[in-house]
Amino acid sequence: MRRIIPILFLLSAPFLCCTTLLADSPGHDLLLTTKRFIQSLSEDQKKETLFDNTSEHRRDWDFLPDKFIKPHGKRFGLGLKNMDKGQRLLAHAMLSAALSNKGYIQATSTMMLEQILYDLEGQNKIRDPELYYVSIFGKPAEKGHWGWRFEGHHMSINVTVKDGQHFSVTPSFFGANPGEVREGAFEGLRVLGEEEEIGRSLIKSLSKEQRKKAVIMKEAPRDILTKQDQTVDRKNFTPAKGISRDALNEEQREILQRLTEIYVEKYRPEIVSELMGRRGASTDSAHFAWAGGFERGEPHYYRVQTEKFLFEYDNVQGGANHVHSVWRDFNGDFGADLLREHYQKSHK
Repeated sequence: MRRIIPILFLLSAPFLCCTTLLADSPGHDLLLTTKRFIQSLSEDQKKETLFDNTSEHRRDWDFLPDKFIKPHGKRFGLGLKNMDKGQRLLAHAMLSAALSNKGYIQATSTMMLEQILYDLEGQNKIRDPELYYVSIFGKPAEKGHWGWRFEGHHMSINVTVKDGQHFSVTPSFFGANPGEVREGAFEGLRVLGEEEEIGRSLIKSLSKEQRKKAVIMKEAPRDILTKQDQTVDRKNFTPAKGISRDALNEEQREILQRLTEIYVEKYRPEIVSELMGRRGASTDSAHFAWAGGFERGEPHYYRVQTEKFLFEYDNVQGGANHVHSVWRDFNGDFGADLLREHYQKSHK
């Protein structure tokens, strides 16, 4: 079974030791694509797009369709629908600068599902692959703290950059409705199929005694527990529930490792490597928890909790054909750890 993260640390070493941004490095590409996008904007569009780092909007994220977002019934930021063709390409360039190839394919597939829903639901206007929005926070520069969000129904990608070399990408939300397309040209498409199958393979690999520890509820909750919370309260997940990594055999540990990799490898390897190295991330203390049925088509939920991170997955709605998944950082969402470090150095 592949092991990705340890290799990534080796790949990132030359990048992290440099004091200037190398061409093709994530910091360089994120800065370049964001500046180009800003250059393309009119003054009115800038008012919709640009926010201070301290703006309340920075943490005001959501994965619902626009209509259901409270209290405004809409998203902030500049929508793809309100961009010209060139600006849409530049917005996608920003997205691809942060994501891996796999992540970019998943992001665009998530957006495409909106067109499929539009057709399935009799041209429902709230289903629109152009209802995705870009918000930029702070002033993009080689030095300093800035970031952006690319968000719409079932997707919220939140990128923070510090000095072009340090990164945060949480909350990282991907959903899929339908979880499996069951008719039409894309019949059989499962945008988050791997997240489901690897999680199921782990719970089904457990012995009867192990399952007693892993299963925390007979019925799965209707949604991920953290929902659109701006921060994750560790108290709600303490003590950690489920089965600990120590209680797994070697093969099961490999599956658990792979399960976390599915979520993080959506981003560029250098970004993941730097983030994991800085946060001291490890799965040694991980717990795996499951709720609901074990078979495909049955409502189910799981989470992997480590000292630093929380990975949640839920497939209950729509007859267990509507998936929500998220990667959260207990103390570093929206680059909170980077911002704390910045303020500490500034005060010193």
